Amino acid sequence: MTISYNWLREYIDIPESPQEIAHVLTSTGLEVESVVGHETVKGGFKGLVIGQVLTCTKHPNADKLSLTTVAVGGERPLQIVCGAPNVAAGQRVVVAVPGTTIYPSRGASFEIKTTKIRGEVSEGMICAADEIGLGEDHTGIIVLNTDKINGTPASEFYDTQSDYIFEIGLTPNRADAASHIGVARDIKASLSREVRWPAVDAFATDHKKLNITIHVENVAACPRYSGVTISGIHVGESPAWLKRRLSSIGLTPINNIVDITNFVCHEVGQPLHAFDADQIKGQQVFVKTLPTGSKFVTLDNKERVLLENDLMICDAQEGMCIAGVFGGSKSGITAHSKNIFLESACFSPDYIRQTSLHHQLKTDASFRFERGTDPNITVYALKRAALLIREIAGGQISSEITDVYPSKIEDRRITLKDKNVNRLIGKVIPRNEVLAILKRLDIKTLEESDNSYTVSVPPYRVDVTQEADVVEEILRIYGFNNIELSNMARTDYLAEFPLKDLYKYKRTIGELLVANGFSEIWTNSLTNQSYQTRQNLAFKGEAVEILNKLSEEQGILRQSLIFTGLEVCAYNINRKQRDLKLYEFGKIYYRGGGMYREEERLAIYVTGNRETETWQHKTRETTYHDLAQHVHHILLKSGLPEVKQETIQDHLLEFGARLLRGKEEIGKLGKVKPAILKDFGIKQELFYAELDTSLLFQSANPKLVIQEVSKFPEVRRDVSLVLDKRVTFEEIRSLVMSTEKQLIKSIIAFDVYEGKNIPEGKKAYALAFTLLNEHKTLTDEEIEQTMEQLMIAFEQRLGAVIRK
Repeated sequence: MTISYNWLREYIDIPESPQEIAHVLTSTGLEVESVVGHETVKGGFKGLVIGQVLTCTKHPNADKLSLTTVAVGGERPLQIVCGAPNVAAGQRVVVAVPGTTIYPSRGASFEIKTTKIRGEVSEGMICAADEIGLGEDHTGIIVLNTDKINGTPASEFYDTQSDYIFEIGLTPNRADAASHIGVARDIKASLSREVRWPAVDAFATDHKKLNITIHVENVAACPRYSGVTISGIHVGESPAWLKRRLSSIGLTPINNIVDITNFVCHEVGQPLHAFDADQIKGQQVFVKTLPTGSKFVTLDNKERVLLENDLMICDAQEGMCIAGVFGGSKSGITAHSKNIFLESACFSPDYIRQTSLHHQLKTDASFRFERGTDPNITVYALKRAALLIREIAGGQISSEITDVYPSKIEDRRITLKDKNVNRLIGKVIPRNEVLAILKRLDIKTLEESDNSYTVSVPPYRVDVTQEADVVEEILRIYGFNNIELSNMARTDYLAEFPLKDLYKYKRTIGELLVANGFSEIWTNSLTNQSYQTRQNLAFKGEAVEILNKLSEEQGILRQSLIFTGLEVCAYNINRKQRDLKLYEFGKIYYRGGGMYREEERLAIYVTGNRETETWQHKTRETTYHDLAQHVHHILLKSGLPEVKQETIQDHLLEFGARLLRGKEEIGKLGKVKPAILKDFGIKQELFYAELDTSLLFQSANPKLVIQEVSKFPEVRRDVSLVLDKRVTFEEIRSLVMSTEKQLIKSIIAFDVYEGKNIPEGKKAYALAFTLLNEHKTLTDEEIEQTMEQLMIAFEQRLGAVIRK
């Protein structure tokens, strides 16, 4: 389905770009497959200017050519050879200057070049209408009536417009969106804006001299049929705005009457059909089926053999139209039509689908009817079309609207339970927010109770028939991307998908750690409660005690991985394996809120020397920063480089930091307290990190970004700062990136010093900044300005002293 961006903006305020609206529509379920630029006239008149013929003489070497000079706003006039019989001095004309590509109404485009014609230089072309795509007239050049200065682009005179066309992959259930106002309704629901429906208040009957009687014999196939007559019309060419609208979505303008019915169809989604009222025999219309084997000639002059379920629009003697599919050859609008009968109906999708399929007729009307149209819009569409016809084609509305609607199609009442809404969506959305979404979808709330509510769904939403359908509507407007998937989530459709993905994620992180020298350990989920009681340690929730425990050493389910991991570390250290890098994926357990709970964790232990000593270099003891680097690699692998760090006071750690993703704590890391290590007989420093695997997996967003290596050089600048000891490198990094994140590509601390010549309570940071502009070489002025901004920020925000 094709939708015009400019046309769409007539019905709803859209300050967003076409690409942004395409994203909005796709997120609501109307998948935009492409966004393509569209010009009213191909080429957009680029290179065409308004000029004035200064002189016009006979070509010295050709009887039918003229030699002209034309002013086009440049330093000198152009000499142009012209073959048009109507060219004359003084005329204002359209000129294609050399280098212009023009797009004629017929044939291929071509470029205008300076050339010689019969021995005379020609520096351009004075254009006829068909030569620049303005119709078929080639009797002579275009002569303009304008006071615009020479050299003015022709596009300003013709007021050409650029547009963007959305190609939407409309699913069969979304017949309600098969129009510009239908698409506007989805934007309304998503962005909370009002839709502007064209006013039809001016509709009024001029007289009642042309009445057509309507008989609906098959109500099941045609629940509603509306019609009105208009007399004294003039069939002719449509105005430019109407042709422009239809052309933008790929429709060929035919005449003003047919174009208006097509326009209203693509505006509001209601197909219309116009009959020549003078060809309706007996001044009666019958909606019925004809006997099997009846023959009917359609607009394409093909004779078709009808089936018993082919619904027909007939007059008193014969068929006039295959209802909702295709018109007949005798009753259509011609250039001689003066009086018309305008039809607006709601047909059964089952009947239309079978007929369209059997006769292999796919039309804009059948596309909509076989999916289901709004029975409550037929009269509105009639009024809208009748007013446009009276405005554009003249004539008078010569009857009241006849509306055959024996059994009104009521709104569907559907009851929703809060628990079902939350279960199907996978997230608890506050009811007031749900009801606000439904209101924007034209779904009214009728009744509310503590646990449920009843809504009414308008008939134009033919696909919303049960509770799950309403939940789907809520979800597509709330946003699928706003629903977080947890590895513990249970749904009716995803089955084990999150579980498999979690295992894949854990395997990926495990491979990363192994590649950096780690060994994986598996420990028992049962641990000794005395580890906690001796140090007076408390964890989240209550400990889960084993009822029939084999021993006190395995009396409870662990609330942290640290104790079972320290047992492994002690075991290895006691056997002279003091340089350890270990990790474990495991679960912790606790009781909270009256329920037993378990959570996934990743534990990391590093102790001893950083690496094995060799003859090439000496080794050193592992530090907190070594552990922090490994954790940072895990975050990078997970696509989470912007995790915030905060220093913490923790009952397990002598010092450390916690990792935050928004307001959620993903994990913590630090140096284990010596008192805890003493309980395990460990006499060397040990650093520990515990990450919430579920939250880490849930937040992970790994993406492969391929970027061209910059052609421009990097610049390094070093700065030495004296700061309070409490200021962390993370605070410095955050301040740098918030002050100047465009040019600063990286920041590292290559030295931290406390001691002689540094005041008590202070420390000195030596920082290295890498600056790069992806688009040009940085100037000294730009570099100094950036560094000056950083210096000011350090002094004002961190109280730093710059060492120079």
